[in-house]
Amino acid sequence: MRRLDSSAADFASALTQLEVPMESGDSDVVSTVAQIIADVRQRGDEALLEYTRRFDHLDVEELPALEVPREELEEALQALPEEQRAALTEAARRIETFHRRQLGEDWSYDDGLGNRLGQRVTPLKRVGVYVPGGKASYPSSVLMNAIPARVAGVSEIVMVAPTPGGERNALVMAAAALAGVDRVFCIGGAQAVAALAYGTEAVPRVDKIVGPGNRFVAEAKRQVFGQVGIDMIAGPSEILIIADGSADPEWMAMDLFSQAEHDESAQALLLCPDAAYIDAVDAAIDRLLPQMERAAIIEASLARRGALIKTRDIADAAAISNGLAPEHLELAVADPEALLPHIEAAGAIFMGVHSCEALGDYCAGPNHVLPTSGSARFFSPLGVYDFQKRSSIIHCSAEGAAPLARIATVLAEGESLTAHARSAAMRSGE
Repeated sequence: MRRLDSSAADFASALTQLEVPMESGDSDVVSTVAQIIADVRQRGDEALLEYTRRFDHLDVEELPALEVPREELEEALQALPEEQRAALTEAARRIETFHRRQLGEDWSYDDGLGNRLGQRVTPLKRVGVYVPGGKASYPSSVLMNAIPARVAGVSEIVMVAPTPGGERNALVMAAAALAGVDRVFCIGGAQAVAALAYGTEAVPRVDKIVGPGNRFVAEAKRQVFGQVGIDMIAGPSEILIIADGSADPEWMAMDLFSQAEHDESAQALLLCPDAAYIDAVDAAIDRLLPQMERAAIIEASLARRGALIKTRDIADAAAISNGLAPEHLELAVADPEALLPHIEAAGAIFMGVHSCEALGDYCAGPNHVLPTSGSARFFSPLGVYDFQKRSSIIHCSAEGAAPLARIATVLAEGESLTAHARSAAMRSGE
């Protein structure tokens, strides 16, 4: 794992080399996805069935055969081992408790002229949740995406999840039952995104698509944005740890591993002003890595994008972190509350050595769908607010409209918009 020093003359360029910019996929992916979307738009269910045969090796005659009955979801939940069911249920409860605090409300006020102005908050009608399938299962992703939608009051939640070979993951199905998902289709890839965006004979069109996926899924979401809303275009997962040397070095090594094990492009950084402590963390990495089930992926990730960075002091570490705006930020310091005011941008902030990122991924309560690739500078975690619309309410009385009309007339004439000016003037009472 490379070692950097923030006081070195070439530090800025060395840090830049570790970044993965948020950009479109390669031209082959873009072209392939565009063709799939166009095909699904034109042929609907027929195209979905063909792509499911080709990519998931699942052959059925009609698309409704790929919809999971609600009874099967409930049965999957009840069939889980007691420990798994209890853990999943408690995680769902905590996630719902946190997100209920995010609910937006209607409000209004009187402007003193007899006009009533305000905001009306309403939920989206139908939302699509994409859940990855294949090599790994992500029941936590189901909870994190579907529960905020349900809390927001979304009328219908439609989940899509590929099931290669027809194998349905019991934990994912159980999570769908717990999260209140209304319909589940065993389809995936860019074709599933296209079906959600435009609708087919069997798959209903949604207003917004959320959830992670591979590069084809991410590109499909990019291409259908505007037709539907999307949560974000996610890049590789990231963790940045600011340490003061007070935590067990093995804890820090394992926290770095927890992101590096996602894939070879994930990023794990540790910033600390204590060189001896960095040595201890480095030694812990060497000692613990051979014990990891995904050691090869972790090693590749740390070699490609990881770094142990010696900073001038903790304030310097905070400044570097702010520039990177990491997805996950751990403040592994003795007094995280004192450091928090100096943090300007991060997807989620984990306070103190006991608040490891893995707890946030599964069950702390806040959402684990977070901005990546520096987009935490202007983007926020997924939340209830992503599943609500806000409409402005303008209710003018005859008396209250008159003074506003005079102002609007002057401004409209200044913009040479005559119809605007005359429309306003008609309400001026003059």
